[in-house]
Parts: sequence; structure tokens; C-alpha cells
Amino acid sequence: MTDEPSLFPEAEPREAEPHAAPADAGGPGAARSRDAGLADSPLAARMRPRTLAEFVGQPKLVGESRPLRQLIESGRVPSLIFWGPPGTGKTTLAGLLASRMEATFIPFSAVTDGIPRVRRVLEEAKARRAATGRGTVLFVDEIHRFNRAQQDALLPHVERGAITLIGATTENPSFEVVGPLLSRTRVFVLEPLAPEDVAEICARALRDRERGLGDAGLSIDEDALARLGTESDGDARRALNALETAADLAGVDGVPAVSEDHVAAALQKRFARYDKSGEEHFNLISALHKAVRGSDADAALYWLARMLDGGEDPMYLARRIVRMAAEDIGLADPGALAVTIAARDAYHFLGSPEGDLALAQAVTYLAIAPKSNAVYQAFGGAARAARETPAEPVPFHIRNAPTRLMKELGYGSGYRYDHNEEDGVAAQSYLPESLRGRRWYDPVERGWEVNARRRLEAIRGSRARAAAEARPGGEAGTGTDTETMEEHRSTE
Repeated sequence: MTDEPSLFPEAEPREAEPHAAPADAGGPGAARSRDAGLADSPLAARMRPRTLAEFVGQPKLVGESRPLRQLIESGRVPSLIFWGPPGTGKTTLAGLLASRMEATFIPFSAVTDGIPRVRRVLEEAKARRAATGRGTVLFVDEIHRFNRAQQDALLPHVERGAITLIGATTENPSFEVVGPLLSRTRVFVLEPLAPEDVAEICARALRDRERGLGDAGLSIDEDALARLGTESDGDARRALNALETAADLAGVDGVPAVSEDHVAAALQKRFARYDKSGEEHFNLISALHKAVRGSDADAALYWLARMLDGGEDPMYLARRIVRMAAEDIGLADPGALAVTIAARDAYHFLGSPEGDLALAQAVTYLAIAPKSNAVYQAFGGAARAARETPAEPVPFHIRNAPTRLMKELGYGSGYRYDHNEEDGVAAQSYLPESLRGRRWYDPVERGWEVNARRRLEAIRGSRARAAAEARPGGEAGTGTDTETMEEHRSTE
């Protein structure tokens, strides 16, 4: 019987015996791996589930009749990617899959291994398939660390089935995995473990005499166990590491139970799950923007605080807040834009933490302000029309005529000076002929735009009345412009 490989080998991986799990994933070799030094490993490594029955959490994936459970039990596994937060079971599930497949299991770290090793593994997989017909499972931990060239190198081999790729990543594959490789794999999304699942894992580790802390004879307070479940934020590895530290603290104190104080000391500060360029960045800024749009000041302040606490650039937040004022408040409250610009300047002047309050004030103002996206919609419609009619000429009567030739051509001819008209509105169009009468701005019945709607209706009414009173032949300037242009052409 060949030795079973570790998921994190120091040297070149050896072929795993069919149906044998990686040593740190359990299986028949678990006891031998313990003798080989697993007892000195962290509690989280020792307690890694060896069978599907030991696995806790992810019921949507490994519950009865769920897709991943069926794949594990059948042993027929396509190339796939596990995507989820740390400590949710990605590596464990890869090990459980490998233990059921009659294939060579090769662990690979995208952090430490490079292109030469990729090529060597692929060449060996090809030779193995040709010589023995046996497949190869390549487990790539932290696959998001692979660059494009490394990912492209896997493509033809995954497509031909020369290897079965199992990738694990904490980053959104949509951002980090190239499209061609993503289309050739199935993505399974792992969620943070529920607090009760984390608590069960910790309680099991405290009882386990073979791999856990059972030999210490410690118990744990219910409040302490609940705190481990809650404040580990769905990360079983973090919870087990904290439990191991808390058990050591209880031993130092010479008490028979792990208390909530021991757990609190072991957990220390909870860090925000946030990255400034990946999916969480976009998730949280989306939550902030939608809370402002939904007029929920409390939620908006919460998401702002989450992003600041996670290390987001406050000036990025200031820019996005200015955008919210223009997009979602608009002319329902014309002062909103001024407030956000002032908040940006205040933060630039004060810095953190004093300037954070200026951003909070702006966010609160926007959340409770009346909302209108009428200008946003109007500009979008005008922009689409501009793209669809990029060559429409400016009507002659509203063109500038700084030269004699331009005047002779009819530039500015027939233009009516609005200030000299009754109500200050002339009977003339300001759009190209093909767009005459088009309307994009439709003020809402909220905030200052109530006044804007009344003013706009009055302007349009005045223009309609002036047009009705204008001489026959249409609005002022139109016929004259055409005649002048035709006259000039006839003389050329």
C-alpha cells in the first residue's frame, strides 16, 4: 500500500491510493499521520473531518440528496471550484472528494508553486493517463492567486479531461478566474457556518480524546460556547484556534471549565471581513448606496461604518456619496450636492477620525432627503439620443454667427431673444429637427421638484401659446433659415 499524501506536502506529492483520503483529511491513514506528528498540529488541523458523517455545516451542499453530497458518494467528480470564506470546509471537501475517486490526488499551492510545477504536473498526468488509464485530481488551494498564464496553462488539460481540477478560493471566481476556465468548471458556493454549527464543532473538539482536547478533561460554559459560535463569524478554523487558546488559559488558571472570559481573551478583536478591491468592496458600497436610496439612515450609517472599519479609502466613499446626491436626490433637494461636496472638503481638511463624522453627516442627510432620479433618467435619455443621432446639425437660428460668411449662410437668422418675449419664453425649438418635441426631464412630485414641475409646465405652456401666435409657417426662424441656405447654394 502506498503512503497517502498530505494536502500540504513539503516535497513532491506521491500518488494517493484509490479510496484513500489525504492524511490530514482523515481516512484509513489518520492514525498513522497522527503518529507522524499530527498531534503537534493546531487543533483545527487535527479536527479536520475524515468522513462526510463528521462534516458539519453547508446543508445546501452536503445535505441529503444535495448535489455535492451526490458527487462525493458517487465518486464521479467533474472539475469544480469551491468558493467561500475561510474556515468553511473548502479543503476538507476536496479531501473527501479525493478519498472517493480512483485517481491520483495532487495538492498544489497557488501561493508557493509556479508555472514550472504546473507544467510538470500536467505532463505527468498525461503520461499517467496514457500508461495506466488512471486520472489525476489536481487540488489547487488559493486558486485566485494563479495569474492568467497559470490559469491558461490548465485550460486544454481540463477540457480534455487529462486532469480533474478542484480549486479552492476565498475570492469571487467571477473576478479572479479567467472566463474560459470558469466555463469548464462547476462552482460550489460555501457560506459562513451557522453559530450553532461552530458551537457543535467546538464542543466535539473538547470531547474528542483522540484528536481533540478530551484528555484535558475540561468542560465549557454555555455562554462561552455560544460566544465562540457567534464571534468566530462562521469560521471554524478561527473558532478552534480560539478554543485551543482558551483551554490553555483555563489550564493556567487551574480551573476545570473554559469560561466566557477565557474565550473573550482568546478571540481578541473581531476583524471586518472586507477587501478593498474584491467582491466585499462592491457588496458593501452597493448596500450603502441602496440604504441611502431607500431612505434608511440607520442602515446607511451602519454600512458606512463597516467600510471605514474595514480600511476603505474615505475619499473613495466621499466620491461615491457625491454621486448618490446627484443620482438619487437630484433636484428634489438641490442642497444635497452642496452638503456632500462640503463633507468631502471637510474630510480632506480633517482626516480620520474627525472627518469620518462629516461623511456620516452627509450620508444621513442624503438618506432623509426627498428622492428624485428625474435628472439621472433625463440625462440618460438625452445621452442615448445623442448616441443615436450623432450627426444631427444644430438648427440655424441658434447657431452663433461671428463672421460675415456665417451670417450670409443664415447662422443665427430668425433667432428670438427670450428676454424680450412675454414670460421670457420664445416660440422656437432648441433641438435638432428630428428630435423636436422630445422630452426627457420629468420632475417628481417630491421636494423642490414640485416647484420644478410647476415651472416647467408654465414654460411649456408659454412656448405653446407663443407658437400659436407666431406667423404661419411654423416657429420663428425655421423657414428663413432654409431659404437662406438654399439661396446661398444656388449662387455657388
